[in-house]
Amino acid sequence: MGNTKPIITAAPILSDRVRVNGVETPVTFTAEEGILRWSENRLSIAKEVLGITVEDSKIKIRAIKEKDDGGIICCGGNTKGTVRRSYNLEMLTEDSLRIWSQKLQEFIDSLGRPKRLFVLVNPYGGKRSASKIFIDSVKPLLDDANIDYTVQETKYQLHAKEVAKSLDILRFDGVVCVSGDGILVEVVNGLLEREDWDSAIKMPLGVVPAGTGNGMAKSLLDAVGLSCTASNATLAIIRGHKQSLDVATISQGLNRFFSVLMLAWGLIADIDIESEKYRWMGSARIDYYAIQRIFRLRRYNGCIKFVAAPGYETFGEPADPEGETISEVKSSLVQHKAYCGPALQMKDFNRKIEGPFVSVWLHNVPWGGEDALAAPDAKFSDGYLDLVVIKDCPKLTLLSLMTELNKGSHVKSPHVLYFKVKAFVLEPGTQLDDGSKEGIIDVDGEVLARGKGTYKSNYKTLMTYDKLYIKVDQGLATVFSPSTIS
Repeated sequence: MGNTKPIITAAPILSDRVRVNGVETPVTFTAEEGILRWSENRLSIAKEVLGITVEDSKIKIRAIKEKDDGGIICCGGNTKGTVRRSYNLEMLTEDSLRIWSQKLQEFIDSLGRPKRLFVLVNPYGGKRSASKIFIDSVKPLLDDANIDYTVQETKYQLHAKEVAKSLDILRFDGVVCVSGDGILVEVVNGLLEREDWDSAIKMPLGVVPAGTGNGMAKSLLDAVGLSCTASNATLAIIRGHKQSLDVATISQGLNRFFSVLMLAWGLIADIDIESEKYRWMGSARIDYYAIQRIFRLRRYNGCIKFVAAPGYETFGEPADPEGETISEVKSSLVQHKAYCGPALQMKDFNRKIEGPFVSVWLHNVPWGGEDALAAPDAKFSDGYLDLVVIKDCPKLTLLSLMTELNKGSHVKSPHVLYFKVKAFVLEPGTQLDDGSKEGIIDVDGEVLARGKGTYKSNYKTLMTYDKLYIKVDQGLATVFSPSTIS
């Protein structure tokens, strides 16, 4: 038996005998399906195998299997019940070792998985647990998959943006953000401010949930029924499936900000930003402050104009078209050849809704956080933003709607307008009951603009509390995802 050679049949099947735990047994590999079989074991290379290494006469296979398979090393925080497994196949000849290791590695390489990753870890976000999450849940899986990675901890706000602006993108197959949503947003903005933005933004981006707001990771994983865990997110990155992602350009004069998650003005923005004063309460601060804000409800004057998506043209009322064009203005962005966003033809903005408003919420992905299914019909790359508008609502009903956010059923309320837009103009105004006070505009979890009399109104912001223009560039960015999602 020791002199047997691997048999390659007419069908794409590799057949041989190996020694496992001292016992000789047949082994087959079906290249077309990517299935490896021996004894009572069956492994799908694409779905279960992370990587292989050769040690002496053995091929060591590192895989992920269901927990009842008898594995002993659990993936951190994976509620789907998977474990890391290691299998040793001892080949009986040097020819077998060479051919089998070559064929298995060739199949893994054919899957288009990333080989080199740049990993950004935000040690300050959320519960300050990102570094531990990386060490416990991310690093072991990347090591099992034989992925080379460079780790950079962010040291201050906008550090990730600076890194993305100068990163040698040719050295890596993707950028991974171990954080909440904030680092991803910084990376997108950094890539789009580069002179080579058109190639840089094609860099696949991975998100591992490790912050307070994990809306993007939750949206990607929930779309295929997976729990929002670091291990599930890391496995999606390792497997290399990619998904296009819409990017919204928010413009005001010469200023640009690129958003991938959401824009909020009114109740949601006030809760998100002002609850920071209760950060010592942890995640409970959101619920606690939401109750305060609902029973001391603010309504805001203002107006929104929009280009409705097909099928939503009846929302709002007719708007007088404006003649101006917001396009690639002659700004420092243009001079440095950075991305300026798509042109806006103001004559296309033919619908409007006048205030006062309780809340205006614009969403690019379904989940605003792990427990907020803000826009259940939102798609990753449909070229539209989902708009959630509340103009008026009884306080007890509003409180009930907030408790339904985790199911997304709030959009069915008669007090909620929910529809899709291709472009959007926000003209924010003063509080209805106090004309001396204005509001906060929250984009992707950060303050984009603060009006007078607001929380921390003396802090500098990128934009002023004035008219904003938003337009979507369909599928501009790319993210690693568990599978292809529409």
